[in-house]
Formats: sequence, C-alpha cells, structure tokens
Amino acid sequence: MTDAPQIAQKSPFKVELEAGKTYFWCACGKSAKQPFCDGSHKGTDFVPTKFTAEEAKTAFLCGCKHSAKAPFCDGAHKGL
Repeated sequence: MTDAPQIAQKSPFKVELEAGKTYFWCACGKSAKQPFCDGSHKGTDFVPTKFTAEEAKTAFLCGCKHSAKAPFCDGAHKGL
C-alpha cells in the first residue's frame, strides 16, 4: 500500500501553462519546485502526473495532493 502524499500546501498553485508544453505535476508532495516534479519521489511508490497543456491559460494545480482531478484542484484541500 502506498503511503499518503505529503501535503505541499492546503491551497492550489496558480500557474500559467503554455500551449503544447508537457508538464510533470508532483504527486508525492516532496518536490522543492512545487507544483512540479523535481525527482524527490525517487525511492517511493509515487510517480509524477504527466500532462500536456492544450491551450495557454491560467490553471490551478492541486497543492494538497489529494485531488480526484489531479493535477488540477478540485477543492479537496478544504476537507483536510
């Protein structure tokens, strides 16, 4: 069984995404480059979530690492 992710912050990260760019969202909560992966998950069962932005836009990426719609915030932090 996988341990629970570390909560990076109990609010989303507001980021500017570039159209067509691929991102790796941190799923473990340990990255120093939140909300993106820096490899801190190595040695754990966590893997980053890869996604490509379909359009240039402002997005709110999950900071608590408990969103059911990861990498995007779904408000799960309000219940933590």
